[in-house]
Amino acid sequence: MLELINFRLEDFYISMEYEDIIQELDLLSNPEDVKGMMRFGINSKKVYGVRIPELRRIAKEAGKNHELAAKLWDAGYNETKILASLIEDPKKVTEDQMDKWVIGFNSWDICDQCCNNLFHKTPYAYKKIFEWSERNEEFVKRAAFTLIAVLAVHDKKSDDNKFKQFFPLIIRESTDNRNYVKKAVNWALRQIGKKNRNLNNESLNVAMQIQRIDDKSAKWIAADALRELRSEKIQERLK
Repeated sequence: MLELINFRLEDFYISMEYEDIIQELDLLSNPEDVKGMMRFGINSKKVYGVRIPELRRIAKEAGKNHELAAKLWDAGYNETKILASLIEDPKKVTEDQMDKWVIGFNSWDICDQCCNNLFHKTPYAYKKIFEWSERNEEFVKRAAFTLIAVLAVHDKKSDDNKFKQFFPLIIRESTDNRNYVKKAVNWALRQIGKKNRNLNNESLNVAMQIQRIDDKSAKWIAADALRELRSEKIQERLK
């Protein structure tokens, strides 16, 4: 009986915390920011119009909370999904949860925030890159290449071969002409090429391979990557 009471009290506490967050999002909601989000290609069907710094503040006050993250994700708003990625404990994330969440990506901002705030910290990140890169859904595929870009920045311990294994995926998907996919493929290639001198050379070779593909998307990806990875700024930094 005592365990049942404790469970109900805990559930009530989570519910109140959730309601407090929703109330704050309502108060911070800004119609002008919603219009601004639309201009940047963000899906505005279910949004409050609350800026990322405010979401980070709310997440910091809430702390890590697996149950609360699930409730916020299920609420279905851009901001609640981004908050879920900030509040979720990466140690408690499962593969099934990642697959469920990635299907719920309906905007590039949710995709990129989840990958940057949460997914790259899980032990399944590298596995999901290979799985999701073969999926057809635009934002699922984008998530695969966004994860590559994010890991290229944050994974300081893995050797170069860990990132070279992604080159065949980048070449294969370089002909996907969907805007949010091709930009993520390009992003992944550029971030790998900025890690060190060896990976820069390898990435330049991959970009030149892609450049030879008779496809508009591939040629854009290659040209943009070559321009940045050959730039004086990047070459100087890699010396």
